[in-house]
Amino acid sequence: MRKDRKDRIDRREFLRKSAVGAIGLGIAGGTLAEQAVDKAVSASPAAMPERLLGRTGYRVRLFSLGGQATVEREGKSADSVEIINRAIDLGVNYCDTAPYYGPSQDYYGEVMKHRRKEVFLATKTHERSRDGSWRLLEDSLKRLHTDHLDLWQLHNIRNDSDLKKIFAKNGAIHALEEARDQKIVRFFGITGHHDPDVLIRAIQRYDFDCILMALNAADPHHLPFTEKLLPLAVEKNMGIIGMKVPARGRLFRAGGVRTMREAAGYVWSLPVSTIIVGCDGIDQVEENIRLAKSFRPLSPGKMRDLEDRTASYVREASFFKFWG
Repeated sequence: MRKDRKDRIDRREFLRKSAVGAIGLGIAGGTLAEQAVDKAVSASPAAMPERLLGRTGYRVRLFSLGGQATVEREGKSADSVEIINRAIDLGVNYCDTAPYYGPSQDYYGEVMKHRRKEVFLATKTHERSRDGSWRLLEDSLKRLHTDHLDLWQLHNIRNDSDLKKIFAKNGAIHALEEARDQKIVRFFGITGHHDPDVLIRAIQRYDFDCILMALNAADPHHLPFTEKLLPLAVEKNMGIIGMKVPARGRLFRAGGVRTMREAAGYVWSLPVSTIIVGCDGIDQVEENIRLAKSFRPLSPGKMRDLEDRTASYVREASFFKFWG
């Protein structure tokens, strides 16, 4: 066996065991078994499984609500509020948004007026300067109808130029630190889906509490986030949030990854704390929560099978990564 192939298998097994240990569930599979579990779950009021959000100590549910899809679209206030309320009703306790996501913060804010204490609320700054980030933070607090954030994240870190600006004398990192000192923000995070090496350099340089990274079954084929970044985040006891799980639907195709069960199951079988997914309707919220409640970690063979199935359309399934 080639050494690089063996190294990938060893890393996958390490990551899989980390995830299994985190959730404390055994391996199960097979269509009939899955159907039986789904039937039992549908009739059960049991909560979703929880995992620790790294060093924050917060126990987050496996499925969390993202701030995209319907929730980022203009003119969708009623639909978005319904989606957010339904998610929280069914046990979602982590909500993600960002100033960059159109009216997403406004829709969340309508719900946060009444349900702020029920969720771990995360938003972001796409500004790279201290002053610009402070302006965004003040606007976010107003739109979200809250006086504090549980997690404030540096949004979409793409290259070393971003890092240079963030850590400069008047960089965004100083706004994060000042907001924490003033108890406006509890924890810091960093996000990215462009290049894992940039994020590696960022978390080696600074002890962020959480990281939001792109993870799906096509990941190992090009600029893999699972190869070095994910193990490093585990080592640093960071809260790890997975995104781009279905790649906005581009992961799904005949002969490839076929269902949300496969897409989410792959990422949940890694040592993540939770995944965020934007939903287009109540039915998707309910499906994702049902899948979270019935989840069993995938075997190494199943993980490899899902990866192999994406090999013919890696660029489409990883459209958000750097391609030169």
